[in-house]
Amino acid sequence: MVRWRGSLSLSLILVLGSCLVQAINGQELTRGSFPKGFVFGTASSAYQYEGAVNEDGRGKAVWDTFAHSFGKVIDFSNADVAVDQYHRYDEDIKLMKDMGLDAYRFSIAWPRIFPNGTGEVNQLGIDHYNKLINALLANGIEPYVTLYHWDLPQALADRSNGWLDRQIIQDFAIYAETCFKAFGDRVKHWITFNEPHTFAIQGYDVGLQAPGRCSIFLRLFCKGGNSATEPYIVAHHTLLSHATVSDIYRKKYKDAQNGSIGIAFDVMWFEPMSNSTEDIDATQRAQDFQFGWFMDPLFFGDYPSSMRTRVGDRLPKFSTAEAALVKGSLDFVGVNHYTTYYAKQNQTNMIGILLNDTIADSGAITLPFKNGKPIGDRSSSIWLYIVPEGLRSLMNYIKQKYGNPLVIITENGMDDSNNPFTSIEDALKDDKRIKYHNDYLSNLSASIREDGCNVKGYFAWSLLDNWEWAAGYTSRFGLYFVDYKDNLKRYPKNSVSWFKKLLKSS
Repeated sequence: MVRWRGSLSLSLILVLGSCLVQAINGQELTRGSFPKGFVFGTASSAYQYEGAVNEDGRGKAVWDTFAHSFGKVIDFSNADVAVDQYHRYDEDIKLMKDMGLDAYRFSIAWPRIFPNGTGEVNQLGIDHYNKLINALLANGIEPYVTLYHWDLPQALADRSNGWLDRQIIQDFAIYAETCFKAFGDRVKHWITFNEPHTFAIQGYDVGLQAPGRCSIFLRLFCKGGNSATEPYIVAHHTLLSHATVSDIYRKKYKDAQNGSIGIAFDVMWFEPMSNSTEDIDATQRAQDFQFGWFMDPLFFGDYPSSMRTRVGDRLPKFSTAEAALVKGSLDFVGVNHYTTYYAKQNQTNMIGILLNDTIADSGAITLPFKNGKPIGDRSSSIWLYIVPEGLRSLMNYIKQKYGNPLVIITENGMDDSNNPFTSIEDALKDDKRIKYHNDYLSNLSASIREDGCNVKGYFAWSLLDNWEWAAGYTSRFGLYFVDYKDNLKRYPKNSVSWFKKLLKSS
């Protein structure tokens, strides 16, 4: 283990708490392992679940365009049908109720509410989400609603370059307020954005997700973009959009509707590759350029000093009024956490020459290997290594750096491959997934009970196998197996029984 520079060693915390974690792992995890009122749910997104992309007035999203572009999705699939939850939500809600889940996190598709991004509201879209929300509540399941899970209306991308233009702040505010008016009497938990870091990097830096903009590697993969500037502009406009919407909600709706508002961030944990000062500093920068990029403005009013120093004038600046608007503009921190990597100092300028982007700017290299040995067992996804203790370390980091804010784990899970030679019977035997959730939840429980971290909920990704963005249908994250060859039938994996037992326990 290595020390964490400048604060109480998180690695030391792990060592001191290892006996507790082992004890929890050795015992049966129960609801009693978590505080009273702790919320258990599953998470999803509209584009990955709904399908029905051309029904009931829905407009086109940037992901429709991207998924239908040759070579962008590994199995050449698209989400035109996905898992058809648009038509099957009643069936899926029954699955949630049978499991004993407390909540369901889903996203509203912006193009269903405003097919052209702005302008006339599509009443059929409003009607659909009213029916979904009412059905959830009728079955005792609390809705947690994400306003933006990457499905930007294509019309906005065409008309004003989407997140690259400040006009998006006003466009998003109109969309969000429309949702507050339509659904806020019943929705008490709002998430403005899902993983702003991901769509800024993947969409505008490396170009591997919609809208597929980049300038790296001499722009071999992208038709347009500037990886050195656009990710920072997108992130800046996202923060201002969130803060604007939060301000509207607090001034006009919160007192009457009594809800809360947050953001769901993608957060890997990083451990230094070595005890060297250079690697320890690089580890902090890796976190600054991932999590601090958004959290520091929200809690301190500006970007991390490491970003200001290394990015310079390419990093947008907040005016005094904007900094005040952004700071403190969330009620809870959503954390999508899956894995942990090592981080080390970038000792060569070659990465900077090839990329000239946010990765190069950080001066840190992150890898899941040290001396040829993986940091943990791997799931199907090439990026997802199983390191349960990383979740506890991350919760303590948030507690120490940001003053122990309210945290909700808005996503956590692992995938199996969609192997055509694996029978459904064998696919349902997901012992690895059970161990994953048990071990991550055990570490989460320890962070709450022993370390005093302020965590109030956990959402597994995901209820169903689904369309996984550029991975298409090659990856299965679901607790329920979806048979893509037979009318999208749902079958419970063994992890469903495990969760049912956990959620019924005391």
